[in-house]
Amino acid sequence: MTLPPFPEPTVPASGRAEVFLRYLEYLRESVLAKVSALAEEEQRRSRLPSGWTPLELLKHLRYVELRWIEWGFQGREVADPWGDWRGERWYVAPEESLAELVTALRAQGAHTGAVVQGADLAARGAPGPRWEGAEPASLERVLFHLLQEYARHLGQLDIVVELAGGPVGE
Repeated sequence: MTLPPFPEPTVPASGRAEVFLRYLEYLRESVLAKVSALAEEEQRRSRLPSGWTPLELLKHLRYVELRWIEWGFQGREVADPWGDWRGERWYVAPEESLAELVTALRAQGAHTGAVVQGADLAARGAPGPRWEGAEPASLERVLFHLLQEYARHLGQLDIVVELAGGPVGE
């Protein structure tokens, strides 16, 4: 799995939307590379007191994008916006495979990219249940939120992968 180039601040971009998309793609693919580098049993094993597994994290990130872009910004009806949760924790069914989860996350990322390319960053999200009664956020604020989700979780995953004997660093 080859990572896209790191979105260096010195590389020209056509605007802020392109910068957001470059970082999201880089972070998304970094998560996929880290999880894919693990043996299958390590992908489904937790090494943390909180109990999450690398596959659960991968599925969670797909649903984070779904919740903030489709359900939130676009205001689409989503059958199960919390499909990454069962009870009080993230969940991946035993029959869900790495390949299936990778495909779903990349498809969600492609959808995010299309939405960002077709909208103004100042545009407000559609009113709906995602906002829990608050004023919908701008697309730019949603993208900042997605970046922090990916960055935080990739840092957590770095530690888990290292504990599992996987690759260290970028």
